Amino acid sequence: MTQHGEVRAKKFLGQHFLNDEKVAAAIAEALPSAKEQMLTLEIGPGMGVLTKYLLNRSDLLLYAIELDRESVPYLIEHYPALGDRLMEGDFLRLNLKELFNAPFYLIGNFPYNISTQILFAVLENKEMIPSMVGMFQKEVAERIASGPGNKDYGILSVLLQPWYDIEYLFTVNENQFNPPPRVKSAVLRMTRNKRTELEIDEAYFKLLIKTGFNQRRKTLRNALRPLLPPDFSSVPYLDLRAEALSWEQFVTLGKAIIKARG
Repeated sequence: MTQHGEVRAKKFLGQHFLNDEKVAAAIAEALPSAKEQMLTLEIGPGMGVLTKYLLNRSDLLLYAIELDRESVPYLIEHYPALGDRLMEGDFLRLNLKELFNAPFYLIGNFPYNISTQILFAVLENKEMIPSMVGMFQKEVAERIASGPGNKDYGILSVLLQPWYDIEYLFTVNENQFNPPPRVKSAVLRMTRNKRTELEIDEAYFKLLIKTGFNQRRKTLRNALRPLLPPDFSSVPYLDLRAEALSWEQFVTLGKAIIKARG
């Protein structure tokens, strides 16, 4: 474990403390300005390098959740303005709808080992999260922001893009953390669009995406075989691979399968 000030970075928590003040300030400023004070939840504040810039924004009412028992007393001592809005616990166990009864921003230098789970939590609570800014492993960020036809394009890309406009903001180098991770990082901003529903059942859409990408080297004719009706001559895109289709085309594909099933 590495000593960093008064808190040790713990490998089992995936901790890498950001030590670049300019990067921290840029992440905090990446959240959109709010006309009225916006509830904001920071995941894993660690030693508070990002927290202090968020607390300086008068348009945000900051909450934070930290799993590391060593970080919590440090944060209490150095950021008393958080008060009882600092929670000790696991973000993935939070019931966000019970915690907040209004929309809220989500932000953080996300631990790599739970970043995908955080994004699925965003999806589940998309009606409450108008914006999210987060630090991810660079290859994960590229995957999320990729469009069809790109080798990085995958399940998360397709599931998130109907609901969020996704921007790859900037890359963060290994030496801007203590201890340095073995890979580069990147900051994404996701902004909720105005879409409220798809033209097919959302659960079926998820099943279609996951089934198509689980065998991404196969054409959709083979990858989706368990979902296809006996007569699928009218179903489009089956000679393509999943990575070739936009989310809109997946919706069209799903509707055609449902129609062919009768």
